[in-house]
Amino acid sequence: MPFSMISRIQAYVVFIVSLAIAGCVAVALISGPIGRDMQRAILAISVLTVAAQLLNHAVRGGIVGSISFFPILATIVLSPNWLAIAAICVTRAATAMTIRQPLIKVAFNAAQFTLAASLGVLAYLAVGGTSFLAYPVGAAGLEWHRFVPVLVVAATFMLVNGLAVAGAVALNEQKSFVSIWWNILRGSIAYDLLASPVVYLLVWLYAQFGFWGVLVFAAPLLLVRQFYKTNSELERVNQELLELMVKAIEARDPYTSGHSRRVSQYSKIIARAVGLSGADIERVSVAALLHDVGKIHEIYAPILRKPEKLSPGEWAVMQTHPIKSAELVATVSHLKDIVHPVRHHHENWDGTGYPDGLAGEEIPIGSRIVLFADTIDAMTTDRPYRKALTEQQVRSELVKFRGKQFDPEMCDRLLASPMFGLLFAPNQRLATPEGVATTAKRMEITSPLRARL
Repeated sequence: MPFSMISRIQAYVVFIVSLAIAGCVAVALISGPIGRDMQRAILAISVLTVAAQLLNHAVRGGIVGSISFFPILATIVLSPNWLAIAAICVTRAATAMTIRQPLIKVAFNAAQFTLAASLGVLAYLAVGGTSFLAYPVGAAGLEWHRFVPVLVVAATFMLVNGLAVAGAVALNEQKSFVSIWWNILRGSIAYDLLASPVVYLLVWLYAQFGFWGVLVFAAPLLLVRQFYKTNSELERVNQELLELMVKAIEARDPYTSGHSRRVSQYSKIIARAVGLSGADIERVSVAALLHDVGKIHEIYAPILRKPEKLSPGEWAVMQTHPIKSAELVATVSHLKDIVHPVRHHHENWDGTGYPDGLAGEEIPIGSRIVLFADTIDAMTTDRPYRKALTEQQVRSELVKFRGKQFDPEMCDRLLASPMFGLLFAPNQRLATPEGVATTAKRMEITSPLRARL
């Protein structure tokens, strides 16, 4: 890793540590006295926190899935003071050292949890939250007005935690902070919404039954953890299988090495720029990843290996690859919704595309986005007969073929969006082998624009 990158990461960790210390001091200044009942609660919940942290599991991109935030948030609600923050910091650091993480990771993990917990306490107190232990036994019922502060502290903790982790991952992998943070948020928001009632139940059980209540809660907590783990493993396996299919195709056609993955990345950016929802963005990304999967069919092998110009008959065969791609995608049950976006990714707005000659609004939105991404990748990739086009040149070409090849409204929204520039960021590019015969020159001529590429 370059020295400058190490320095940036170290500086970031120091920054998070400094914020964590400041947050803890702020909590110490405004929180009240700490009674023995609060101390016992901190100790009891800390045991559960350590157990939960030892059951962490890998999710993706260096991110770790965990259910430890349940007991951590419970500690805050039961004892909103500096001692709870200190306990969270110590348990986090101790667990990290137990699994022999590097010192910088130990410091970061402890600090970002401390920072999130500190701001969580401040938010909890700001909205009128008090320790559940302040209510008499039997009176700490499941009441709505006591749930709202728990919801606030959970939201604050998750937001701060996600932002801190996104910053570290973005620096380490030199990727977009916004993209990393959105991936974290998108992958965890459904679970995080469940956190507040679960935390509320945990603190209520402790307030009513003490440590025995915590033990009763431990069993369903483990079930929640297993649900997290199983779901993340299924997502990872599905993604790996898709990547395997794409790599098999790229091995047959050297030019396309990295092409499908780039088109998938670009499609995410474009879909976000034109206002699609999070779920729709993800499905468009998958469609883009698989848009050329049909080329794995044996009928395309000799054509893809041919260095000369294609004959009319060969070109007609190549124009069937979206159909083959859609047929393959249709065999996977959870990909049924992207069959049409894959089939029609070579349709042009004016009806001159293939395989079905669709025009205008007949073309699925996902197909229109993949067409943008596919064409932009063609324009921004070096070819033996020309260099990659610049951002301004690409912009000019998109404007020129607006309403012909591209959806005019979508084109305007993309070009007006600040996200358009992200398509040209260095970290969006994946390597393309140099010196290979350019299949694009022979088979990507689907419009006047591509004929010139």
